[in-house]
Amino acid sequence: MSSSIDALSPAELGQLMYFYAESGVEWLLEDEPVDRFVELERQIAERSRVAAANRETKAAETPSRERSVAAASIKPAALPDGEAVSEAQRIASAAQSVEQLVEAVGAFTGCNLRNSARASAFFKGAAASKIVIAGGCPGPDDDRHGAPFSGAHGEMLNRMMAALGWGSDDVAVFNVIPWRPPGNRAPTPHEVEICRPFSTRLVELLQPRALLSMGNFSARFFTGSQESIHSLRGRWVNLTVNGQIVPLLPTFHPQDLISAPACKRLAWRDLLEFKARLPQA
Repeated sequence: MSSSIDALSPAELGQLMYFYAESGVEWLLEDEPVDRFVELERQIAERSRVAAANRETKAAETPSRERSVAAASIKPAALPDGEAVSEAQRIASAAQSVEQLVEAVGAFTGCNLRNSARASAFFKGAAASKIVIAGGCPGPDDDRHGAPFSGAHGEMLNRMMAALGWGSDDVAVFNVIPWRPPGNRAPTPHEVEICRPFSTRLVELLQPRALLSMGNFSARFFTGSQESIHSLRGRWVNLTVNGQIVPLLPTFHPQDLISAPACKRLAWRDLLEFKARLPQA
């Protein structure tokens, strides 16, 4: 090989060295021969030894680690669905004021939704108000602030109320589901029934002149209909609560108006109809 290289001209030798450099060759020879196959086998054996040692160490630590992780992740266990509904009914019936009910909802742990939510986002506003607005499930902003109609939805609602001449002290708002479902999924039928006593009791305590229901979920919650809000909106429904008739008017949720501004015209018509039902408001 050396004789072949020696036979090259300087220009040819330069081209060969350039080829080696471009190919990533850093040296041309060693002081001693190196068997790269043996070296590779040695590296593989060393890696296997280290991996086996790590597995043994991890296996020895796993029981205590699992116990600590399990202890850190324990959350209040939800009651079986039937018992949870009965417990919610008992707690809701015991509340003699809006403040007591809101406090009881905040402390309730019988619903799985409570375990994944940051806080309850059940009620906001003046308990003495006779203008009451119901939303459906809390959104991310509601969950973050612990209050219904927070963030962009709340800003939109405030503008809607201001257009009717009402301020925040004139209106009470609530979500029929106090806790945000994980990933904004729909609540299960059992979760809805666990939450129903709280919303029903809140309407009993507020005694509104009329109830404005916003969005698909809220309208279906109160009416039992599976029609969409586009079919239900603008149609008065008599809601019976504790033997009393509460007029209910479904309309669009602020989220509907944000995602589909064309609905604003219909929503404004609903709001005017709602206010006309409240001549003293």
